[in-house]
Amino acid sequence: MEQRHLGRTGLRVSRIGLGTLTWGRDTDEHDAADLLKTFWDAGGTLVDTADVYGDGEAEYLLGRLMDGLVPRRDLVISTKAGSVPDPERRFDGSRGHLLAALDASLTRLGTDYVDVWHVHAYDPATPLDETLQALDIAVGSGRVRYAGVANFCGWQLAKAATWQLAAPGTRTRLASTQMEYSLLQRGVEREVLPAALDLGIGLLPSSPLGRGVLSGKYRGDATPADSRGASDHLAPFVAPYLDDAASRIVDAVTTAADGLAVTALQVALAWVRDRPGVAAPIVGARNAQQLTAALSVETLSLPDEICRALDDVSAPVHRYPDHDWSTL
Repeated sequence: MEQRHLGRTGLRVSRIGLGTLTWGRDTDEHDAADLLKTFWDAGGTLVDTADVYGDGEAEYLLGRLMDGLVPRRDLVISTKAGSVPDPERRFDGSRGHLLAALDASLTRLGTDYVDVWHVHAYDPATPLDETLQALDIAVGSGRVRYAGVANFCGWQLAKAATWQLAAPGTRTRLASTQMEYSLLQRGVEREVLPAALDLGIGLLPSSPLGRGVLSGKYRGDATPADSRGASDHLAPFVAPYLDDAASRIVDAVTTAADGLAVTALQVALAWVRDRPGVAAPIVGARNAQQLTAALSVETLSLPDEICRALDDVSAPVHRYPDHDWSTL
């Protein structure tokens, strides 16, 4: 698999990443082992997880698999900290919480460092410089190689990255940001992606297949029994992308796939993988068969006319202040 630099850093990652959101909950150890081995055999290196996935079970499971199935040195492990299962406070970006969470993640993963560590979300209750100091401490101690953020909006990302660049050599440059991005969700193009491009931050798109909807499995009124849409706890996650607007985009993707003699999944994934600023979409698969189907996109590059057609049908509405008023 082709490798790409993560933002303006020397770290190289596979241009498709493996997500572990369902590990330890919907994905058991046997299926997780098949997924990791399939990914590794295909040349994949970037594996993304978080301390709250499966209440920590995803990290624990990944650690067990690295212990006997895939060598630690062959993987680029990305994890996150900052989300908390507390109804009073959804996120905690305090230095104390983040560093304690990192130590717990390292224990579950069975490793003494992670390659990329993300702050899972912006915490308005904690000064941003305190949150970012945790990244500096983690990198300075060797427990983290590269740092980033996730789910920061445009101004939050720009503020954080600029703060880190203000004192070169003493603060850790942000390497990446993880955000949802697909043909069904192009909101990052408004401010987040321009900021990331300007500041040399690599984008790691989550849900690059529109929460599974872009695969075409939900066309019409279909809801496969083994899909996320049929799951009690994941159905609300999928539901927002089952409207008429999404249906028109899925139809366009399917038409393009038919014309290219490939699958809708391949078209949707190739589109987001090759967008400017994207380092590696993070793909979550239920089993090795699904993952193999996603990894088959490696040899596909969409023709320019197909990209333009998909851009047009899925274009978000950006007006003031994004519109180029100089042309009026």
